[in-house]
Amino acid sequence: MFEYELHRMNHAQLVREAAAERLSHEAAESAGAARGLRRLGRRSAGQDAEGRVSDGSRGRFVRAA
Repeated sequence: MFEYELHRMNHAQLVREAAAERLSHEAAESAGAARGLRRLGRRSAGQDAEGRVSDGSRGRFVRAA
């Protein structure tokens, strides 16, 4: 019975450690994603959200009937 209790305590400890490691990995991934979004925002700060439209696109399409 004593070995069983030791096994249960060890198992519970391993589950706690795995959960803590998973949480730290998720936090690192979300921090990396936020950093990437900030970097993307800095790159496109001078442009409109929709992007540029060139004026030379008039000749590409035929007129609709």
